[in-house]
Amino acid sequence: MTSKVLYALAAAAALACTGATAAVNLPPLNIDKTQTSVSGLSSGGFMAAQLHVAYSATFKKGAGIVAGGPFYCAEGSITNATGRCMASPAGIPTSSLVTTTKNWAAQGSIDPVANLQASKVYLYSGTIDSTVKQGVMNALQTYYNSFVPAANVVYKNNIASEHAMITDDYGSGCSTKASPYINDCNFDLAGAILTHLYGTLNARNSGTLPVGNFVEFNQSQFVSGHGMAPTGWAYIPQACTSGAQCKVHVVLHGCQQNVSLVQQQYVRNTGYNRWADTNNMVMLYPQTSTQATNSCWDWWGYDSVNYAKKSGPQMVAIKAMVDQVSSGGSTSTPPPTTTLAAPTGVATANATSSSMVISWNTVSSASSYNVYRNAGKTNALPVTGTSFTDTGLAASTQYSWTVKAVNSANVESLASTAATGTTTAGTAPAPTATCYTASNYAHTMAGRAYAAGGYAFAYGSNQNMGLWNIYVTKTLKMTAANYYVIGTCP
Repeated sequence: MTSKVLYALAAAAALACTGATAAVNLPPLNIDKTQTSVSGLSSGGFMAAQLHVAYSATFKKGAGIVAGGPFYCAEGSITNATGRCMASPAGIPTSSLVTTTKNWAAQGSIDPVANLQASKVYLYSGTIDSTVKQGVMNALQTYYNSFVPAANVVYKNNIASEHAMITDDYGSGCSTKASPYINDCNFDLAGAILTHLYGTLNARNSGTLPVGNFVEFNQSQFVSGHGMAPTGWAYIPQACTSGAQCKVHVVLHGCQQNVSLVQQQYVRNTGYNRWADTNNMVMLYPQTSTQATNSCWDWWGYDSVNYAKKSGPQMVAIKAMVDQVSSGGSTSTPPPTTTLAAPTGVATANATSSSMVISWNTVSSASSYNVYRNAGKTNALPVTGTSFTDTGLAASTQYSWTVKAVNSANVESLASTAATGTTTAGTAPAPTATCYTASNYAHTMAGRAYAAGGYAFAYGSNQNMGLWNIYVTKTLKMTAANYYVIGTCP
């Protein structure tokens, strides 16, 4: 069996055995703020360009854009978005968009464009992408030529891939256009993006990634509504939670790719985390909700007229996530040090369907302890004993805990060795079928189906519903979360 097949099976197994987790707040880490970057696919690609340009003082390292387009391409119009910015790129007014960018910077609506000169950009477009035509990415390259030195821009556009995030070992066939929009094209695009942005990297981790490094975090801390889900995901290497200085890279999924629709496939299987694990990079995966139009990021104004400016609600939320995770240290402020030893003997016991007891050995001179679940601190108040009951967990789910000792000056030790434990099975409520009757177009807009080749297909079952338009009406029955079949309810 090839290594590619083994990896795909391992990834699928990891995804299958990982249930829902209890969200935590993003931890403040020791981040080099000069090394922050962003990348995204499709609507996430347009959003990545928006963040890079509007918040150029934050995303200093640069951006990777896959099947996206120029900043403010749609100019607030859905007609422009689906027309010139996807299918008819000859109509993109690149020079006008450059002028708008400069004017907004002068007004303070976005950061100064001079910040872009030192950043790097990686562009990717598949030769057979039928959703965002390659001409749109050509226009993006022309747009960036006004702000970023040509030597800092790489444009990869010679692989026959459809509209998808591509990898070298996971996903559908390279020419496929279907959920989850991750295609195996024998090319490590995540690695290519990160290498261009950051230079030579340590070899990626090709083994199984630690389960405790995957963190579901509380997005509602930063935004409520505006097409964004209550929680997002992050991959945080153990070195970063133990005080090492790390980098931040934001990864933005495309339309119909949030966790509600493709589970954690984009979070876990697009290739970013394997590079993050060996290069001290924190990967943030913000998430849209199914309330967002087609589950897309706002790059044409469906949520706010200020969608591309620093004041755009989704923009503000993602910037706040970066700020919080970067608030534990910087290049100018080294993290405080302590002589406290890291706790030893960390163990888990007394599992229930929603709780776990974590215990450890006493650390001399420690005044209290902090307990971290999947890299997020779980105790609201200092723990003065040597055990802690963590609650609010999901049934039948594996978690990872570390413990840090705290001295009287509230300075933490390094993290302990991680201890894992699995909660017991809970009693699941009996599923209730729900039916929706609507046009095939409306079903896709609501996230119950997807369109491919002019036809609509039910999510989960992939049943062909007929032509994708407003004239064909079908009834879809939801038999499980994000799983629909053609049928009726009793």
